[in-house]
Amino acid sequence: MIEPGPVCYRTLAYPNSHHLSTYQAIGGYEVIKDIITNQTPADTIIEAIKASGLVGRGGAAFPSGLKMSFMPKSADTIKYLVCNSDEGEPGTSKDRFILSENPHQLIEGLLIAAYAIGASVVYNYLRGEFDVPYQRMEKALEEAREQGYVGQNIFNSGLTIDIYNVSGAGSYIVGEETAMLESLEGKRAYPRAKPPFPAMSGLYGCPTTINNTETLASLPVIIQQGPSWYKNYHSENSGGTKIFCVSGHVMRPKIMELPLGIPFTELLDKVGGIRDGNRLKAVIPGGSSMKILPAEVMLNIHMDYASLKAAGSAIGTGAVIVLDETCCMVEILTCLMNFYKHESCGQCTPCREGTPWIYRTLIELLNGKSSVAAVESLCRIAGNIEGKTICAFGEAVAWPVTSFLQHFSDEFIYFAEHGHSMVKGRKKS
Repeated sequence: MIEPGPVCYRTLAYPNSHHLSTYQAIGGYEVIKDIITNQTPADTIIEAIKASGLVGRGGAAFPSGLKMSFMPKSADTIKYLVCNSDEGEPGTSKDRFILSENPHQLIEGLLIAAYAIGASVVYNYLRGEFDVPYQRMEKALEEAREQGYVGQNIFNSGLTIDIYNVSGAGSYIVGEETAMLESLEGKRAYPRAKPPFPAMSGLYGCPTTINNTETLASLPVIIQQGPSWYKNYHSENSGGTKIFCVSGHVMRPKIMELPLGIPFTELLDKVGGIRDGNRLKAVIPGGSSMKILPAEVMLNIHMDYASLKAAGSAIGTGAVIVLDETCCMVEILTCLMNFYKHESCGQCTPCREGTPWIYRTLIELLNGKSSVAAVESLCRIAGNIEGKTICAFGEAVAWPVTSFLQHFSDEFIYFAEHGHSMVKGRKKS
């Protein structure tokens, strides 16, 4: 179930939410028209984005305005904007509904960002499995071009901003920004070593900014309502809204755009609580690569960047995976490691060799052929991956392993000593 929201999901309350007429009826394209007509200085837009507190909504949480300010001011080379619409993080289902239900707001956000950084070409890189979102984005771009909003001489200004949708091939690693650039160039999606950073040498060696779909779709509302409105939307310095995808062992899984800083308990109430009257056991708060937190921590958490960081995890993509007391943590971690083993690009030795090593160790544990010493080796293996790879995939592998063992080591040790889970067959209290 998807609920309308005040920023990226604001058209969802209307019939035919993806139509141009629907977006225009709520003031769509008026922000970019005003910016271009009045020749608003690019620095003014970037400073407004900085003041709003907007950070990257794809998981990295880097300040969006600051990232835009890294682009060189000179106009002697072409500049690119890339929208990361790949959305490959397990548990995450937010961007596809911006693409399919509110595509024109994303297009306006792309135009605002492109204007601010001086980009004349924009690529929107969509996950290969996104059929309906891709078709909706293509139709929306067609409508926008017909109206003179995209392409040459937009709003009769003499300015050219071209936007293209690109369909990927279903690779998790391509969500890393430099791997996405490699893919756009027609090469294998191997992450690049940094520096140089994309703002200096990105797509085709030219200055490039890469932002997430939710981030860019927020821009029209931020500029329209003002940065202070966004930053203080829920509470002072909360930094606007976030789309939360709540899944797992809840009564009614939902996708909701809510104020940052909402208590986790309130978020849980919105999905009807835990299934079958069971107790909460743990939560992965930001997609499968974030560190798991036990129930006693999560029940006192506010869903914002600072609170989750202080608790030892992160808000990530906003994919909240809820686990109840019937879960065996050994089985869940094995499932996650099977995914990351499969999705490793293989460029870096620690990741290429370490991910299958972790997975094999867990499989042996599940099959009753492991030991306590082998369990203890999991953190050592993860430590040999984290921080030793070109991109953050190493952390995506290591963080689940270390956090599962930090909070639920008793289950892994029990499995090693008894050959079966300590959870199975346990009666509900």
